[in-house]
Amino acid sequence: MIQLTIIRIEGYGPWTLTLGYDREAQLQMLQAKIYHDVQRLFSEKDCLVYFNRFDEYFAITNGLSVKEHVAIQRELAGLYKDLKMSMAIGTGETALAASMAAYSARQEAKFADEQTRIFGSAANDDLSAQVMHIDMDSSTKLSDRLSPYEVTALVMKVYSVLAEEFLKRAALTFFLGGDNFMVISNGVTGDQVDEVIKKVTAGLKVKLNCGIGIGRTGRRAAEAATKALDTIRDMRDEGKIQTIYEIRC
Repeated sequence: MIQLTIIRIEGYGPWTLTLGYDREAQLQMLQAKIYHDVQRLFSEKDCLVYFNRFDEYFAITNGLSVKEHVAIQRELAGLYKDLKMSMAIGTGETALAASMAAYSARQEAKFADEQTRIFGSAANDDLSAQVMHIDMDSSTKLSDRLSPYEVTALVMKVYSVLAEEFLKRAALTFFLGGDNFMVISNGVTGDQVDEVIKKVTAGLKVKLNCGIGIGRTGRRAAEAATKALDTIRDMRDEGKIQTIYEIRC
């Protein structure tokens, strides 16, 4: 089982209109600051946050109680007095199932704490996170034949196919920047990962490496996944070619 929390800025679209037409620079700076603070507050509790859209974030919150969610929510409210934020907590055997549980709790107004607009319920037992860290092998060499924007376009194509294929397997994919992606992948087997990577690499003519990490919390699982990815690179330097490697912590 994994626990996910969806953090959302409520009424963000209409609020942005109040800033006037010359608002884009303000919004970009604000979005970066909000993500920084959301990530900081959750990571201090051994959680990990991914931005889904710039008005919505997904966090792996294994072990984080409703009370701790409330404390984070109140701190965010103090930092951003003009914005209203809500949180929805869900658990499931897969990342997709957990996200749907959180979504349903919000839709059905199942409050864990009505005053701070936190929906759903938190779990404490039998929680673990499986995270995959994927990158494009030797992507820097692409700049020898592609312009910077063409490289970005290729990375976005890889992201699109990864997200589509892993969603079929109830996993959620997020773009980290550069040529890096992370997938919340509870329940996805090594064979399924291999199938997806082969499909992506064959269709787009790129090479991918995938480190898989399994841990009690989001941060620990992501740490193990990154260590696994680095292990693949170390093995390659030693002449050993392996594209998928798993570490449990």
